[in-house]
Amino acid sequence: MTDWATLLKVTIALFAIVNPIGSIPIFISATDGWSRQERAKTAKTVAITVFIVLAVSAFVGDKILDFFGITIPSFQVGGGILLMLIAISMMHGKQSGTRQTPEEAQSMAERNVIAIVPLSIPLLAGPGAISSMIIAAQQNSSFAGHLSLLAPIFIISVIIWLVLRLSVGISLKLGTIGINIVTRLMGLILAAMAVEFIAHGLIGLFPQLAS
Repeated sequence: MTDWATLLKVTIALFAIVNPIGSIPIFISATDGWSRQERAKTAKTVAITVFIVLAVSAFVGDKILDFFGITIPSFQVGGGILLMLIAISMMHGKQSGTRQTPEEAQSMAERNVIAIVPLSIPLLAGPGAISSMIIAAQQNSSFAGHLSLLAPIFIISVIIWLVLRLSVGISLKLGTIGINIVTRLMGLILAAMAVEFIAHGLIGLFPQLAS
């Protein structure tokens, strides 16, 4: 039976982490001077790439952890700390360095594969989003559970496509202040979810904390 409440929670968390609205200024800057058709094609490529990266993370991310001998509670704590750092950065109205380094931002105009790097990876499908999907996959460990995670990934990918397609109009409507407000709100939601990830991980590492 599908746990719709869990899937909704995963979708909200993923939206907060990916924060497509907060990525609008970077998308516009990276595609400056491009035609409407070129931007539309890039938006589609970005959405497809994000879907593939997050889907692969959900299905085989735990296998990668097993290969490196990393326990799920340890990953939950580590992933939670990473999400908290992203959330703090977002609440300060900044793009987190865990998503994109200054060197990557400076070289955006020089890349022919700009839709994939850095727009898709690591700007949208960054370490935080990947960590979130691996943790969600562990909490829905059956094959049906893994399969159900494709729903929130698909929803977020469609939202990314729509937001980037309409990026110029959204940017004009919201303005810099509006985008910063959305980013801060998403950061607050993400911070609360990061605390929950860390708490679950600590209980897994130290079961006596649950008593």
